[in-house]
Amino acid sequence: MIFGTHRSIFRRLLFSYMSTVLLGLCLAGLLMSHWTKDYIVHSKQEELLRKAKRINLSIQNVAPGGEGLKELLLFYDQSFDNRIWIFDRQGTIVATSSKDEVSVGKSVDASIVRKVTQGDDAVLNLQFEGLKEQMLSVVVPWGKDNQVYGGIVLHAPVIGMNETINNIRETILWVTLFGLVFSVATASYLSWSISRPLRQIDRAANRIGMGDYGGRIDIPSKDEIGDLAATINQMAEKLERIDLEKRKLEQIRQHFLANISHELRTPLTAMQGFLEALQDDLIDDTAKPRYYDIIYKETLHMSRLVDDIMDLIKLENDEIALHPSPVNVDRLIRHVVFTLQPEAADKLTEIELQVDESLPYAYADPDRLEQILRNLVKNAVKFTENGLITVKAWSSDDNLHFSVSDTGIGISEDDKELIWERFFKVDRGRSKKNSGTGLGLAIVRELVELHGGEITVDSEIGKGTSFEVRLPLQHVSAIAPGEYNHEGGNKQ
Repeated sequence: MIFGTHRSIFRRLLFSYMSTVLLGLCLAGLLMSHWTKDYIVHSKQEELLRKAKRINLSIQNVAPGGEGLKELLLFYDQSFDNRIWIFDRQGTIVATSSKDEVSVGKSVDASIVRKVTQGDDAVLNLQFEGLKEQMLSVVVPWGKDNQVYGGIVLHAPVIGMNETINNIRETILWVTLFGLVFSVATASYLSWSISRPLRQIDRAANRIGMGDYGGRIDIPSKDEIGDLAATINQMAEKLERIDLEKRKLEQIRQHFLANISHELRTPLTAMQGFLEALQDDLIDDTAKPRYYDIIYKETLHMSRLVDDIMDLIKLENDEIALHPSPVNVDRLIRHVVFTLQPEAADKLTEIELQVDESLPYAYADPDRLEQILRNLVKNAVKFTENGLITVKAWSSDDNLHFSVSDTGIGISEDDKELIWERFFKVDRGRSKKNSGTGLGLAIVRELVELHGGEITVDSEIGKGTSFEVRLPLQHVSAIAPGEYNHEGGNKQ
């Protein structure tokens, strides 16, 4: 679980940030301290060398034992705040800037004397006898031109430089501590900013795992975590749509099974009752033909129902392939009307044709186009008594139009979108009288869309209904073999 890992991630990020920053600050502090010490010592050395050479310029013409030398050394001691010694070529100290003369007459190291007499400078941490603290000392030749009288020694107390370096180190330490505190705060925020969205993602993943796809992760950042959250949100949306579609399909399946069970149970129950009566010889011989006729019609109804269901399933699964060819729509309409005219006449309904004389041929599947027209006209006949059905056909620049209008019972506004559903019946209260399957219009819409067309409905309760079909028009110059004619079948 990510939440259990969250604390580990938070701590690892926090400790890694702190360790990195602390190590970096400590390393930077040590390097700065070292470099600062070297810089201070080097600067002090250069400063002492300049001062010593300046003193040499001032005393190079003064006699070693004269009072003027002593006064000059005192002057420079007070001006430079440095101890000054003068020694001769034998290394014996002949004068100092201090008031006490404890160092006069003592000797410096022979290596220093040798180096100075050769005209070289020397920088040393000297510990002369008589000095109470360690000094940083420089030694320069004392003389004029190429003549060397001895050497000049300048002392600067090391303790002053050490105090300065210690102050710098203390400052670096405080800066390091402040940086550590700041880094802890920054690392905590960064770790929290990473672990918090991971917790959100964890909770969202748990909800998705439990089947709740409605939640979304609100992470506005544009980094990798934000991309991950966006991907999970997209996945949740897709799963939610899939879940809704599954539920809808399940409802459709249940509704379909309920409807098909009802549609099959009614004729089967009637047929079972009639067959039992016939088997038990409970019906007079004179009435048996009528019962046989009812059983026959019920079997036809069941056969139509099964055929319609198979057609609809094949259409929805894209298992029906069209075989288009040029079709004479005028002849096709007249053939359909001719076959349904007796049924309309039984209901005292007249069918009127209004077909343009210059109607072009349709490039469509003849059998499926006939099925569309037959279902629409049959639907109009079913719901129209003692009325008028008008079948029109015309063309525009891009489409072939035909409509089927009736003066029947009409369709309410609430039912207009439902008429395309499987097994839906407008005359639900009169289903026994009009024994349709409730699949005709669903098949019509699927076939029209399969041809790349569109079907619309306009209806008003008590005044009638009008269906209009628009199919893409493909101009055909001549009737090709296979043209449909009103007698049925195809020309050979």
